[in-house]
Amino acid sequence: MTDDTGQAAIAFPGGLGIVIDGLRQARLDWRAAHARHAECGIQFPSRQTLRRILRELGTALFPLRLGPPELTAGNENGWVEATLESILSQLGAQIAIELRIARPGIASLEEGLEVERIIGVFAASLPDIRRLLDADVEAGYANDPAARSVDEVLLSYPSLAAIIHHRLAHRLHQLGAPLVARVIAEVAHAETGIDIHPAAQIGRSFFIDHGTGIVIGETARIGDRVRLYQGVTLGGEPVAVREAHGGADDPTRRHPAIEDDVVIFAGAVLLGPVTIGARSRIAGNVWLRRDVPPDSVVEAAEPAIRPRRPGE
Repeated sequence: MTDDTGQAAIAFPGGLGIVIDGLRQARLDWRAAHARHAECGIQFPSRQTLRRILRELGTALFPLRLGPPELTAGNENGWVEATLESILSQLGAQIAIELRIARPGIASLEEGLEVERIIGVFAASLPDIRRLLDADVEAGYANDPAARSVDEVLLSYPSLAAIIHHRLAHRLHQLGAPLVARVIAEVAHAETGIDIHPAAQIGRSFFIDHGTGIVIGETARIGDRVRLYQGVTLGGEPVAVREAHGGADDPTRRHPAIEDDVVIFAGAVLLGPVTIGARSRIAGNVWLRRDVPPDSVVEAAEPAIRPRRPGE
């Protein structure tokens, strides 16, 4: 049996109307059970809009590299000004939606003042964020022998895209827009395979080599000049488990603290509020749940080598 287009028609037991009614009831049941956090339809920060906003913010930070081809050193400043005037207004609209969700019944005047505060401080932070990103780009070039220029790192390394998103999302998280920041982080995660919570604290000259599969949790703290390879996890530990092991220097911390100049190689998993001392090296595929003193090397077991058996 085919429909008018010649495609095979699918027969639904009882008809498609039963499916539609079932989906409607599932939505109603969810909203009843989660009234405070019910789905808000279009009045929810838009992932598509924030993806576009972040792309435009990236071009405003690096106009001659990420902006349109017609830009030159002579006209880039005016273009950046026009771009920021538009894109910051759009970002403010997304933050206003978050405020209405987080503070039901917020007065329009209070909402407007809070949006103005967040956007104003965020905009004032952009020069410092640009300088942080410059140091990240330079760290990538210095630490990857395959990189031929700083421009290549900026234009082609997915880790730099993830770091740009994180630097911007982290500032918004600090300023009181955690939901918008989290959506931005998930945009970067979907595009790069690198999952960095926007609350994670990351120091200067941060470099992720390759990057696929990186996970950095909410309360992670990373110092300056730290380098991570693909598949590294800086993961959390439930509060109850942490307390059973004697807690940490910060009782709210669930994730590792990585001090300056640490290198963590591919596939290493660090769990809980451990502290990795400065200048240490963590080998690939290590599973680590204890502190490491400064200037240490944590080695994985060497693989055994033996003759191949028949049939292997």
